[in-house]
Amino acid sequence: MKYALLLYSAEDVGPQGEKEMMDEMPRWFSFTEELTQAGHNLGGEALLPVAMSTTLRVRDGERITTDGPFAETKEVLGGFYIIDVENLDEAMAWAEKIPSAPYGSVEIRPVMEIPE
Repeated sequence: MKYALLLYSAEDVGPQGEKEMMDEMPRWFSFTEELTQAGHNLGGEALLPVAMSTTLRVRDGERITTDGPFAETKEVLGGFYIIDVENLDEAMAWAEKIPSAPYGSVEIRPVMEIPE
């Protein structure tokens, strides 16, 4: 079963500044390598800060854009992994290994299988 592991945290929690980010990066590389070596990593990406986002809506055929996120929230989506594991328990086991889990949250969402 495929799951999206959606990584959330407040932007002012966790590593702050370039040095702290660089100090944490080996943990991320290690986690990603472990997930890949186990054959479960289907992909993923880190996202730039939410202030750089644009929200798009189409209303009555008109495109409306807003700088920033869809909603004001303390925790923002910072990245994601797409994994292929046997079940939710296995997805949770991988999610708790994510380096940001101690200061953020991981939403584990099943990926919809669309028949061809």
